[in-house]
Amino acid sequence: MRDMSDFLEESMIREKIKKRWPSEDDGYEENGENEDKLSDLPEDVLLHVLSFLNTKHVVETCVLSTRWKYLWKHIPTLILHSSSFSTMKHFARFLSKILTLRDSSTTLHTLDLVHHGKIESRLLKNVLNYVSSHNTHLKELGINVRADTCLILSCVSSCRALTSLKLSMYPKSCYNFSETLFPNSLNLPNLTSLDLTNFVFCGGQNGCAAPFLAFNKLNSLVIHKCTVKHAKILHISSETLVNLSMHNNKFNIGIIELSTPNLHTFTFSGIPSQIICGSGLSSVKLVSIDALMYSNDRIPPMVLLSWLLEFANLKSFIVSSTTLQVLSLFPNLLKVKHLSLRNLKSMEIKLHPHLLGLSDVLEKAMLKKAAAKSRKEATKLRKAFNAGLKPPFIPDGIVDFLLQNSPSAKVDITTIY
Repeated sequence: MRDMSDFLEESMIREKIKKRWPSEDDGYEENGENEDKLSDLPEDVLLHVLSFLNTKHVVETCVLSTRWKYLWKHIPTLILHSSSFSTMKHFARFLSKILTLRDSSTTLHTLDLVHHGKIESRLLKNVLNYVSSHNTHLKELGINVRADTCLILSCVSSCRALTSLKLSMYPKSCYNFSETLFPNSLNLPNLTSLDLTNFVFCGGQNGCAAPFLAFNKLNSLVIHKCTVKHAKILHISSETLVNLSMHNNKFNIGIIELSTPNLHTFTFSGIPSQIICGSGLSSVKLVSIDALMYSNDRIPPMVLLSWLLEFANLKSFIVSSTTLQVLSLFPNLLKVKHLSLRNLKSMEIKLHPHLLGLSDVLEKAMLKKAAAKSRKEATKLRKAFNAGLKPPFIPDGIVDFLLQNSPSAKVDITTIY
């Protein structure tokens, strides 16, 4: 039996949609101004349009008219996000009904599950069983949950037709620090896009971790908050890889080795602490870097400059103001004359809010430079900092330094806050 909250929620949905969309019972004006042309489209076109929407919103269209009443049961895409619901209980009830009432003969092309907080084991098993029973034509799979990961990885390994995989794995409890090992045995021959969050890559006897060798068609790789164990080198090898993104990883290694001759785009955010070597960076045309450093570090991460020296064919550079601030801390940076940015066409500087720890480091560096000139100048600058002055978002001379070999490159400055 339906409870009162279900009834009220459905009533509210109907009222909202009726205000935005005329139903078949409302009638249409003779001049055709309110003519429902969308409902006259072929069913495959309507299903294609609906496949871009969150599944909750797709189901809500069932109240529009008899034409739309059962259309949602045949969409090839399931986008299931708990953030679309007022409570986890409502989301769990909706998810169970979708898996039960959706037309079982309809091909499933995409499933994207995002559940904030711990998901019930029974509910997760129902989802994974549904995926396994519809995996023949499943192309895109995304799972973001806090749960035991063994069942998830077992389900993923059965989806041999996948071209896109996005996994964000977190332990059941915030107090559980168990790690999710990325399986080297995962065999997805058609995979072109891989997005991983919170995984551990394990090395072999040679001290090298090479978790992506089996993906011969990989085009895009995103690594977020991942770590490496039992290895000193993370090896990324792919002749087809075009886009590589690395965000806030916790690598305790010294080297990232790239064998990616066709790499076009490199995106990085976090603290740069690994040397990048191999054939990867020289082919890159577009780079985006948002670099940070620990406030208690005495020297900036020197590998950041080594990266810049490798971008021989870079044409477009997107850089955060914090990256420029970190670069400005390098000793004698402006005297470096062998920078490789000779083909640069454009540079976009994104202004970020001041970071407290980094601002402290910058203030100390600026005071040290001022003191080297005169005690009076250092005292004046210290008073200005005490009065609220902040270090500049774009340190003096840093842009000219980056453009020393490409003075005609276009520079844009954008604010993201």
